[in-house]
Amino acid sequence: MFTQRLSSTPRGARLARHLALHQLHAWGVPHGSDVSEAVAVIVAELAANAVTHGRVPGRDFELRLSLPTGSVRIEVTDTRTEPRPPKPGDVRLPDPLDEHGRGLVLVDTLADRWEVVDREPMGKTVRAEVDLPSGRIRPTA
Repeated sequence: MFTQRLSSTPRGARLARHLALHQLHAWGVPHGSDVSEAVAVIVAELAANAVTHGRVPGRDFELRLSLPTGSVRIEVTDTRTEPRPPKPGDVRLPDPLDEHGRGLVLVDTLADRWEVVDREPMGKTVRAEVDLPSGRIRPTA
């Protein structure tokens, strides 16, 4: 498992993506693979959402990566309970001219599974999983 607390700033969100790619590579998931690219986009979008919508001044967000059997699990936790993102299946496409609102559309498209869970004592975690192609990538956890 990889866990890192990051500042709730755009710089922290960018760092989350870079750290995720580095950790995947260390686990044997090569840069540029479909899994690596999908995880990079998911981490970038969830971290950006944590910084934009889940930010509480003076509090960090957390990135957690793990390798349950057959997949890469991404968890991004912030300390704000509201606003809640929509549930999987409830994500709507934004209007074409909207400047925001595409992040969870990407997560919904790229993740094989995702959910929003409450965090104790306060906050929320968005958890997403990307399946590893069987037989082609063998992470070295």
